[in-house]
Order: sequence, then C-alpha cells, then structure tokens
Amino acid sequence: MTGGDGFLGWHTRARLLARQVDGEDIDVVPVTRATFTPDALARAVRGAEVVLHCAGLNRGNGDEVFAGNIDLARRLVAALDENPGPAPAVVVAGSSQADDDHPARDTPYARGKRAAGAELSAWADRTPGASAADLRFPGLFGEHGRPDYNSFVATFAHRVARGEEPRVQSDREVPLLHVGEAVQRMFGAAGRRATGTITQPGRPTRISDVARRLREMHDVYAPVGEIPALTGGFDVALFNTLRAAMWPAAYPFRPAPRQDERGTLVETVRVHGGSGQAFLSTTNPGCTRGDHVHLHKIERFQVVAGRGLIRLRRVLHDEVLEFEVDGREPAVVDMPTLWTHSITNIGTEPLVTSFWTNELFDPEHPDTYPLPVLTGRDLEDRRASGGPMIQEER
Repeated sequence: MTGGDGFLGWHTRARLLARQVDGEDIDVVPVTRATFTPDALARAVRGAEVVLHCAGLNRGNGDEVFAGNIDLARRLVAALDENPGPAPAVVVAGSSQADDDHPARDTPYARGKRAAGAELSAWADRTPGASAADLRFPGLFGEHGRPDYNSFVATFAHRVARGEEPRVQSDREVPLLHVGEAVQRMFGAAGRRATGTITQPGRPTRISDVARRLREMHDVYAPVGEIPALTGGFDVALFNTLRAAMWPAAYPFRPAPRQDERGTLVETVRVHGGSGQAFLSTTNPGCTRGDHVHLHKIERFQVVAGRGLIRLRRVLHDEVLEFEVDGREPAVVDMPTLWTHSITNIGTEPLVTSFWTNELFDPEHPDTYPLPVLTGRDLEDRRASGGPMIQEER
C-alpha cells in the first residue's frame, strides 16, 4: 500500500489491522513518503495479491502537482513490471475532480490524478491476469484529518473544537464520503478485481450545513458531555470527526453531582433524541478490562466507585494517554474511535464502572477488535515497576 503515512493510508492500515486481529491472514506492507524508492516499491509488490495506491500529491505549484502524481504512478508501474509473480489487483485512490463533468477537471491536481490512473490502467491492459480500478472519490473526511489540508470538514471541526466560528467562503453543495467507507470500497474493488474508472458517490451536503451541524453538536456535547441527536450514519461520522478534533483537551467531563439527605446522584449520559445501551461492571484490584478498539462505535466510561486508570493509544501509534479516575470525583471519558483503550483497577477495592454505547450490541457485528494498549516496551516497564499485569476482556 502506497501513501501509508497519509490520511487515507492511516485509516486503511487501521482497518486492515482490525481484520488481522479479527483472525484474517493479511500481511500489510505500507510504503510511506520516506520509503517511496524503486527498491522499496519492488520489495513491497513482490508476491502481493493486492496493491492499494493511496499516495498522491496535492500541494505545490501546478507543474509539481501535475508531474508529481504521474511520477508516483510511473514508479509504481516500474516496480509492478519487475514483479516475477502473478499480477496483483491494483486499486487507485483517485479523485472525482478527474471526472470529465467536474468543475475542477482542468486543474493540475485533477489532470495529474487522471493521468496517474491512466498509467496504471495501461499497465493492467498489457499485463496478463492484471486488474486496475481507478476509484474516483469525492471529498473524504473523518477522524484525525489535518485542518487546512485534508478536508474543509477537518478545518471546521478543529475551529469549532477551539470555540471558533468556521468560515464558509463559497457555500455550495458538495458530495462527502467518510474515509472509512472509502476504505471499504477499495477492499471491495480489490476483492472482485474491478477494472476501469469507477466514480464513487458521496452524500450531497451543503458546506454551510456541515458548519451548522458541527456547531450544534459542539454546543450540546462540549459543556458536560451530553450526546447530541444523531439521525444516521453520516451524523455519527461527523460527530466522531468532531470528537477527534476535541481529543484529548476536552476530557474528562465533570458532571455536577446532585446531593440531598438520601445521598448523591451523578448523571452518566444524556442522549438527545437517541438510544443506546448502558451497563455496569465490577473489576477486581489489579485487573484490566478492554484492550480493544472500535471503528465507529461511541463508548463512554464513568467510574462510580473505586480508583481506575484509563489508558488509550491511537492505532498504529506508540504514545499512551492516561486518565486517572476516582468514583469520589465523578468523571466521564468518551473513547475516541480508532484508539485502543482499557481501564485498570489501581485501587484496593472493586472498581465499579458504568459503560454506555450509542448502539445495541450486535454479536454478528460487534465493532470490537482486540488490540492491547500497552506495547512490548510498555509491558516490560510495567513488569519492572511492579504495576498491574492481569488482563481480562470486557
């Protein structure tokens, strides 16, 4: 897979990792900007059944952008020509701007992407058993997109997260597609060995509506963590994009306890116009629950008794974030999508935790992929310090 360190590349690798931990025998070889060399490409495609070409150039002067995208494709073709094994299925992450009816079809970026797809299609036409599909994606958005770079949705989400007003300079309707759905479409095209140019539909959305929905979601969510009304999958994708922009600065939320002569009441979750599933667990001292990742599910932790340590690590990254929580000072932490997470009882009494998710549990599609938060080095450090080591699935 080329472009392994980019926005689409990271999401692709994260979903491939989820399939690996789910039991599929997949060997992923990412080629990044730093390793996009003839030797590295030749090694990467040798024996590959599928090649995902996610690399692209969208910054620089016009000549650089146009020529750069063609050059990336030609270097990949040269590596494919040297591959001694059976020809793989190639899927190109193209752009709808390259379509003949797109207003931006004559920009250097559009012409470069169109020519890059043509280079790989020509390779497939002259190579026995090969296939190449140029998937022309609309605007992609999702978690951890770079503001002022990957998508106007990322730019809006980060501005809203900082309490700023997103600026709509030229309001119009544009097709949008969550990056996770784009990844699934690439997998599907590879599996059926699709060929040719395939324009990918997105959800027609006005730019001003995206700004409005993100502001509405933030107004409900930011004060104390109330979940806004989410009317479908597109709303959930926008909300998860906003949560990623707010992460980790906005957490934990501190709901206000209500006290009277009977005791104390602390609200765990308030959902506007929605549903979900709530449950409690007890965890013995030294034990850990979780160590898994969700791709789209919204999940909330709130410790109601005992002392807990919540750990999180972004998929394919090394840094571990920690939140120490105590039932005596109620705190709410929402698990961001594509971050593996766990909670450990660091006290001497049973840990009681309230959990909530935005969807009912479906054993056929649980959206739960086992992945330890602590890596090998983290575990060695913990053994040396005498920290808790027992692991158990939630």
